[in-house]
Amino acid sequence: QVQLVESGGGLVQAGGSLRLSCATSGLPFSRFAMGWFRQAPGKEREFVTTVNWGGFNTAYADSVKGRFTISRDNTRNTVYLQMDNLKPEDTAIYYCAADRSGAASTAMAAYSYWGQGTQVTVSS
Repeated sequence: QVQLVESGGGLVQAGGSLRLSCATSGLPFSRFAMGWFRQAPGKEREFVTTVNWGGFNTAYADSVKGRFTISRDNTRNTVYLQMDNLKPEDTAIYYCAADRSGAASTAMAAYSYWGQGTQVTVSS
């Protein structure tokens, strides 16, 4: 059974930092690309960032470029999202997802498995 479990969300002031983690089980993690998406209240889910199977290809949404960093540890089957200089508009539920192709895709349709999400709230 495939499981993706996000953690690390919370309430932070604008300008602060959070580090999200997504621990996976039940899949060959080192073969999968991993992505982070988010959904703000009343909005559609959107792409945030992705990393390919080996960690050497990444992509970021323009809105987070230079502030967020994705990384992965294939020995721990875990992907991370370091979020710095957070803004109120970053407030959302953050989801991690796994793509069996291994490529760093920005498209939600590419991802087969999803976590339940973790809430990030940034106060002004």
